[in-house]
Amino acid sequence: MGFVRFIDIAATSAAVARTGGRKAKIELLAGALRRLADDEIAAGSAYLAGELRQRQTGVGHAGLRERPAPAAEPTLTVGAVDAAIAEIAAVAGTGSQARRRQLLGALFAAATTDEQRLLVGLFSGELRQGAQAGLLAEAIAVAAQVPVAAVRRSLLLCGDLKQVAVAALTGGAPALAGIGLRVGTPLSPMLAQSAPDVGAALLATGTPAVVDTKLDGIRIQVHRSGDEVAVFTRSLDDITERLPEVVAAVRALPLREVVLDGEAMALDERGRPRPFQETSSRAATRGKSNPLALVPYFFDLLHLDGADLLDEPGRVRWAALADGLPAGLIVGRETVGTEEQAAAAFAAAVGAGQEGVVVKAPDASYDVGRRGSAWVKVKPRHTLDLVVLAVEWGHGRRRGWLSNLHLGARDPRTGGFVMLGKTFKGLTDELLRWQTERFKQLAVDDDGWVVRVRPEQVVEIAFDGVQTSPRYPGGVALRFARVLRYREDKTAAEADTIDAVRAIGGGL
Repeated sequence: MGFVRFIDIAATSAAVARTGGRKAKIELLAGALRRLADDEIAAGSAYLAGELRQRQTGVGHAGLRERPAPAAEPTLTVGAVDAAIAEIAAVAGTGSQARRRQLLGALFAAATTDEQRLLVGLFSGELRQGAQAGLLAEAIAVAAQVPVAAVRRSLLLCGDLKQVAVAALTGGAPALAGIGLRVGTPLSPMLAQSAPDVGAALLATGTPAVVDTKLDGIRIQVHRSGDEVAVFTRSLDDITERLPEVVAAVRALPLREVVLDGEAMALDERGRPRPFQETSSRAATRGKSNPLALVPYFFDLLHLDGADLLDEPGRVRWAALADGLPAGLIVGRETVGTEEQAAAAFAAAVGAGQEGVVVKAPDASYDVGRRGSAWVKVKPRHTLDLVVLAVEWGHGRRRGWLSNLHLGARDPRTGGFVMLGKTFKGLTDELLRWQTERFKQLAVDDDGWVVRVRPEQVVEIAFDGVQTSPRYPGGVALRFARVLRYREDKTAAEADTIDAVRAIGGGL
């Protein structure tokens, strides 16, 4: 076990938070990474990114409120902290709450004031130090003296910053090159940028182009090796046990090993999509308590029987998809050469109750985790995925419910959020009930009128346009904003940016 002191990680975290320049932040992080022993890299890199190595610890905000007095002198090492948190995360069964509280108290009692501050941030997920994954990827490259492109690709393929840090710092570029697609391990999906109409989309992709129906479902990535099937969400969470119908459909395919990208959605008796909230709720339900079935549809093939297809052009991947799957499991898809043909495909998709279309360049590779011009989505209205920053208590008929949402767009320069306005339009009684419980869990302050919340919940907002506004710090606001749905499949880091909002407004 290594002996890097936890207080040194805390000091680096605090220094990064105080430092404004990107290059200076990277140097601070790289210096801390270099000092970690091999067996400390996984935990130490996670701490520097503001995360715990353990995804679930059972420690909530309530458990962090009452803490013992801090230690006078620092004695904790990175390895000791990691071992203590691993023990806390493993607690289960009768008396687990008391045992977890005892272990947590012992850890905090051994921590100094600065170390306690870092621990609170790590356990709560609210460490605001400006060291996002992208910044830490660059720091790993500097510390390991490897190309940053190699670090980024490895990170996108395996989705695990800790694994990439260990590989880069212990094995350099050759170890990073060994990180590839692994069946059973989810990888960051390719994303689509937005266009206001199919004409603009075709300008980005070129012609001929492929037009896919954009289904009103949840993104799924399905991995199969033999009889073993795993289903992952857009955010790489494992939901295999929740979607047995998807597992059965993929297990029945005449293939040995495959990785598929697609969507799953609930259909009504006419074969049209049911409301997205029903699909999302069904995907979040464990066991068989919800009888609503989700039907999978796939639009890409990333691996087939031992061969990776990520770097193959789309037309090659899609031909393999058509050969390996029955037509009923593939999204509606057609090749177009003109704007008129693309417009007809768009009208047909919207007429069938779907979200719109995704226009795709057939010669493009699968750009893992990236949002480029090779895939362009077109919807029949302006929509943005924004983050809820605060909620106001309702009055009148909505008294007792959290109602009016304060909406924010992501600011990629600061890592924070820029408020764009408020809305309570589009909220059904069911959504009001749901969001009241949800935002109580995320609340950090309540003055009796406005409840400030942790910026974690993404909501899809429809609106009529963007206008200048001196009321909000970004100088712009949304016209006639209304709630479409909550996005449980997206994190705040994937929300739309203030730049995207201004672009819709013509550069306001």
